[in-house]
Amino acid sequence: MQVTQENTIYQITFYNSRGLSVNCYLVEEHEYLTLIDTAMEEHVENILRVAEDIGKPINKIILTHAHHDHIGGLDTIKQLIPHSVVYISCREARIMNGDLSLNVDEPKTPIRGIFPKNITSKTDIFPQEGEQIGSLLALFTPGHTPGSMSFMDTRNNAMIVGDAFQTVGGLAVAGQIRPSFSFPALGTWNKEIALESARKIQRYSPSLLAVGHGEILRQPLTDIPLAIAEAELSLKQEKNK
Repeated sequence: MQVTQENTIYQITFYNSRGLSVNCYLVEEHEYLTLIDTAMEEHVENILRVAEDIGKPINKIILTHAHHDHIGGLDTIKQLIPHSVVYISCREARIMNGDLSLNVDEPKTPIRGIFPKNITSKTDIFPQEGEQIGSLLALFTPGHTPGSMSFMDTRNNAMIVGDAFQTVGGLAVAGQIRPSFSFPALGTWNKEIALESARKIQRYSPSLLAVGHGEILRQPLTDIPLAIAEAELSLKQEKNK
C-alpha cells in the first residue's frame, strides 16, 4: 500500500502480486472524510487505518463507477461504518445491482468489465450533474461505463476521474490501450463517449488528475490535450478500417 497526499486529497494505492495497482481516495473536509471508491474487500482494513491516521471519520462514500475494483469493498465498509452515506449515479446503480441492459438512447455496445455479484449495500443518494457533495462538484463523465462520474474539489480544482483516464503506462483516455496495463481499456464500454467525457474534464481545467489506476498527474493541462488527440486519431483510424 502507498499513500500520497496532494492538498485535500489522499490517494491510497494497492498492488497485487503481479504489481498491478488500483487507487481509492480520501478527500478531507473540515470535520470528516469522503471516500471515493472502495477498492477491494481485502483493502478495507488499510483504508480505515489511513482514515484513523488522518484523524477524521468517513461520513460519505462516493463511487465513480461499478467495476469490481472500485466497489468491491463497499459492503464491508458499510458494515463497519453503518452511518456512512453512499453515492453513485442513478445510471450506474442499475449496473451495480446487476442490470447490464442498455437504455434505448445509448449506443448498442456491450457494457464491459467485471462487476461484483450480490452487493447488498443500498445507495442513499444518486448525485446529479453539477450537484455539490461537500466540497466536491459532481460531473457526469460516461464512456468507461454508462454511468461513470468524476468529482472536482472546488477548493483547488483537483479532479478525481475514476477510469475516465489512466496514467499507468502514460496518460490515456478510457478505451485507449496501454500495453503495460490494458485492463481499463478492455473494460471500457464506449470509446466515443469516453472521448467526449475527456474533453469535458479538460474544459474544467483541473489542477491535478487523480485516476483509478496510476499516479496522480500534477498540472495535467499539457498532457490531457495530447491524450485526447491520440484518442481522436485512434478512433478515426478504427472507422477507416
